[in-house]
Amino acid sequence: MNLISFRKPFLFAALASALVFTSSCENDKEEASPFSDGVFVTNEGQFNSVNAEVSFISRDGKTVIPALFNQVNNRPLGDAAQSMTFIGDKAYIVVNNSQKIEVVDGRTFSSTGVINDLSIPRYMAALNNNKAYVTEYVGYSFFGYTGTGRVSVLNLANNTVTKTIDVGLLPEGALLHNGKLYVANSGGSTVSIINTSTDAVEATLEVGNGPAHMVLDANNKIWVIRGTYGEPGALVKIDPANNHAITSYQIPGSGLLTINGSKNTLYYSSAGKIYSMSVTATAAPTTPLISRNPYGLGLDPESNKLYLGVGGYTTNGWVVRYETTGARIDSFQVRVLPNGFTFR
Repeated sequence: MNLISFRKPFLFAALASALVFTSSCENDKEEASPFSDGVFVTNEGQFNSVNAEVSFISRDGKTVIPALFNQVNNRPLGDAAQSMTFIGDKAYIVVNNSQKIEVVDGRTFSSTGVINDLSIPRYMAALNNNKAYVTEYVGYSFFGYTGTGRVSVLNLANNTVTKTIDVGLLPEGALLHNGKLYVANSGGSTVSIINTSTDAVEATLEVGNGPAHMVLDANNKIWVIRGTYGEPGALVKIDPANNHAITSYQIPGSGLLTINGSKNTLYYSSAGKIYSMSVTATAAPTTPLISRNPYGLGLDPESNKLYLGVGGYTTNGWVVRYETTGARIDSFQVRVLPNGFTFR
């Protein structure tokens, strides 16, 4: 493993060299990038500090860059990195407590702009290369939930907010399917459905308390993980064809949710453990795959390896990789509170 800590001139020289190199093969028209084969780790950082960061780990595990954003751009990312999304040739880093989305070139990771006029943004979903959506907590405070949540419509051509849409309390995960945006309102018990042609809420589904994260399976069913602190949770399967919550599977508690590359197996955290479940199962499993409580959870659709983010709130965290059998592979030190993974 190479732990990369470039000196600034060397980093830019290396990046510039990588970008001018192109393959002589006629079928390979993409510019070479040092970040084209691996995972980007969003490190939330300590709340009310500006030590949020993005780390990069190559897929073979030989290259690790713990503080990629700062090393490339020579400045902090901000306070509380929540999520990261690739759209076209750019990456969008949602920085929650800094009330912004940082936009970087997907090949070099150099800054290309910032989207402002946001309030506690959380997760993005892209309709196309020019239009995207981001969920926002808006009225959240440590002392109680106030007001309603919203979704902002983003013009990615000029990095502006074009419209805001009121949804339920504390909107968290967002998922696009068949021209509709599904939004999990984690402070309540509903999923809002937004028509992306009109950018208006056209339906609201009751799914139970605390819906948070969503995935789409191979059968075009939407899965929502839900639950509130101290209570049992559930996996809820929604049929988008008629917008009915068709099945609910009780689990010990709410947590994180992801799906494999074939979209036929769910992986989720619940009550401090990791479980796997076929999308055709008739009951939730009772035996955990991994007895560990992650702060972040992802699955590489190419290598089919699980990625767990672990660590405390004030010190550098770790990314731990596992086989989907539950066997531990290796680990890499990153930055504070690794909470999410974006694969390329």
